[in-house]
Amino acid sequence: MSRLAPALLTAVLLLFVTPRPPAPPPAGHFVIAWVGDSSGKGDDFLAVIDADPASPSYGRLITTLVTDQRTLKIHHTEYTMPASGMLFANDHDAGRTFIFDVRDPRHPTVAGSFTDRAGYILPHSYVRLPNGHVLAAFQHVRPAAGSDVPMDAMGMDHLGGTGGLVEIDDQGKVVRAASSADPKFAGALLTPYSLVVLPDLDRVLSTNSSMSHDDVFRGLTYQVWRLSDLKLLRTEYLDPGKGRYAEIDPEEPRRAPDGSVLVQTGACGLERITGVGGAEPASRLVYSFPGGSCGVPTIVGHYLIQSVPEDKGLVVLDVRDAARPVEVSRVRLSETFRPHWTSWDLKTHRIVVTGSEDRLYLLAFDPLTGAIKVDSAFHDAAGEPGFDFHDRDWPHGWHGSGLPHGAVFSN
Repeated sequence: MSRLAPALLTAVLLLFVTPRPPAPPPAGHFVIAWVGDSSGKGDDFLAVIDADPASPSYGRLITTLVTDQRTLKIHHTEYTMPASGMLFANDHDAGRTFIFDVRDPRHPTVAGSFTDRAGYILPHSYVRLPNGHVLAAFQHVRPAAGSDVPMDAMGMDHLGGTGGLVEIDDQGKVVRAASSADPKFAGALLTPYSLVVLPDLDRVLSTNSSMSHDDVFRGLTYQVWRLSDLKLLRTEYLDPGKGRYAEIDPEEPRRAPDGSVLVQTGACGLERITGVGGAEPASRLVYSFPGGSCGVPTIVGHYLIQSVPEDKGLVVLDVRDAARPVEVSRVRLSETFRPHWTSWDLKTHRIVVTGSEDRLYLLAFDPLTGAIKVDSAFHDAAGEPGFDFHDRDWPHGWHGSGLPHGAVFSN
């Protein structure tokens, strides 16, 4: 046998057994919006928009992915894109969550969907745990009489006042769950709305607020859980402040730079909760924004960016001293747009904003100074800032106006 034969055989074998290097991440950078038909006649869909400021197609639609869910109330996605690229999003009134595979944003797919989990229904918010799973805030226990009834046919008038937290993996499988019921608060509205995970304290803090407008004024509490076993430790009232209003409807908790938790309320208050890792957590109202229906805030460094519908824009607070927030800047989006959702992109220093109209804005934010402004380079075909969802032909074959809600940037 030739001396070259063994070497040639080895080379051939290596060709088949040597693992190929992982595929490079898809080129480009995108904002991914969760969109419903504003008329309620069409289906929910994802819209992928070019969000790379250096791209010649910046601000243009790349693709859409339609679901089989008729729009009832398009609502939350996760607040930022998870590392796994498996994005959770819900149509709240349908009680249905979709899991989207957006690892390749140009070609997203539906990886699965679910309704109730572990006996709980109507999930509102999703936050990632250190292990990569989702911890979801479910607003209600599923009524036994409605166990075989779709959520969109069940109605909301006979739902109880408690729900729970459920840990779910990227395939939609339940890992564990716990009830928000607290015998010391019998009759209180304990419907989990959103949450913040505090791994270093072995704690989770959730807020209780209702998606039913009739129950808004009953939402007054937050709850502290032990992260390691999801044991409910305490239920506490928020600080009413001098006006006895701004604590109503607690919604989005975010961790402040000093380790405390700041909670935005639907009444446009900002509550600061301290002592979450101890036996006596306490809340204090530290700031009030004008008006009501304030929406999803974002914390970047030592700045809190808050959507303020009354001002038709966003307000930036310096929260280095979280007990005494100070306004540093603000921006107005239009004369009519009432902002709600915000999400931050570290790569481009942009904030995506959705709200009351069929339009999505990108804002440029300076994390060093807190300055904020509308990114006019991200504009529609008429040159107006933002992406226009109004009355257009969509790649999935539908013509109509879309209303975006949750929106995040690709990894």
